Amino acid sequence: MAKRFYEKDGSLAALEGKSVAIIGYGSQGHAHALNLRDSGINVCVGLPASSKSRAKAESAGLTVVSPAEAAAQADFIMILVPDHIQADLYNSDIAPSMKAGKTLMFAHGFNVHFGFIKVPEGVDVSMVAPKAPGHRVREVFTEGQGVPALVAVAQDASGHALENALAYALALGSLKAGVIETTFKEETESDLFGEQAVLCGGAAELIRAGFETLVGAGYAPEIAYFECLHELKLIVDLIYEGGLSYMRYSVSDTAEYGDYTRGPRVVNDQTRAEMKKILAEIQTGEFARAWMAENKNGRGGFLAMRAAQQTQQIETVGEELRSMMTFLKKKKIEA
Repeated sequence: MAKRFYEKDGSLAALEGKSVAIIGYGSQGHAHALNLRDSGINVCVGLPASSKSRAKAESAGLTVVSPAEAAAQADFIMILVPDHIQADLYNSDIAPSMKAGKTLMFAHGFNVHFGFIKVPEGVDVSMVAPKAPGHRVREVFTEGQGVPALVAVAQDASGHALENALAYALALGSLKAGVIETTFKEETESDLFGEQAVLCGGAAELIRAGFETLVGAGYAPEIAYFECLHELKLIVDLIYEGGLSYMRYSVSDTAEYGDYTRGPRVVNDQTRAEMKKILAEIQTGEFARAWMAENKNGRGGFLAMRAAQQTQQIETVGEELRSMMTFLKKKKIEA
């Protein structure tokens, strides 16, 4: 069983007299910067002059400088920009300041594990990865609690890399909920697999296939939307709160029987074999190389897939139905 850490295992003393640079101010960046600031840590935010987030960070009372300046002046540098731009940003703005005694931190191991970022000896490399979106990390912190996180060390030059990472996790609020020890390899590969095979790719394709099956058989698109997408939240909430057994306890016996007898016909041996192939592509770095190449080549394929998915019938029907649901917080995709 993986080792777990709680508040008794961390001390902010490891960060006393030190400065922390948060590179990026998006979903995770704003939460890390504000939580650490409110925990009494000396924080600055590194953003380019053209960043639209500079005004947000400054209005929150945070010191904002360029990524290069932030890396130069800070003892701990937490990189929280998207995976596909981390390596270029690191090489241009952060690497020149990576000298012995500093700590480079991440919330996802992608670039370190696959070798896109190479850190010199003498620098600690660690990870604190909250298991929640940034807005939730911040929200729970302001309520006096914290969200669980993962912690890992890729390079322990100082002999105190884990201790320092746990101090960061304490300031972030995560030690209140518990932090689980992992490795950069385990976190990266399991995270990518979960996204691709289950949480995003698997779930989205299952929803779409169910919707299209019903519509193709002559059922109304509105009915198909409710049965295959809208009600999914009800099921996921039950699973989230009490696991699969609690979900099955909460639904009807008819639904439970259908679960046991029909579910394995949808996710079958062929599906499991494909999952293993997907995992192998992650483990060998095939997916990582393809994704980085897509970005280097202008993201044409990625943007075309995005546009095609956004105009499918399930999306247009869903938009119309959600407009009837006054209880929903309206969500809009930013251009």
